[in-house]
Amino acid sequence: MTGPFGTRFAPSPTGYLHRGHAFSALTAFEAARNASGRFILRIEDTDRTRCRPEYEAATCEDLAWLGLAWELPVRRQSEHMPD
Repeated sequence: MTGPFGTRFAPSPTGYLHRGHAFSALTAFEAARNASGRFILRIEDTDRTRCRPEYEAATCEDLAWLGLAWELPVRRQSEHMPD
């Protein structure tokens, strides 16, 4: 048996959110909402030279401004490298 339907948005915090990111996030969020499923924000923070905390914060702020809500805590790919 599988778990509930879920989607995710996984940006790399190497710059600010752009229109393509917003479209992808909105599409994933709507799919999860329409299926009464889960929407996960997973930060792809494995590029330690280009990822910046200020970009991650700005991304979360922009997604919230778009009306998106995600499961907490935010997941970080760097915390799951062994997986």
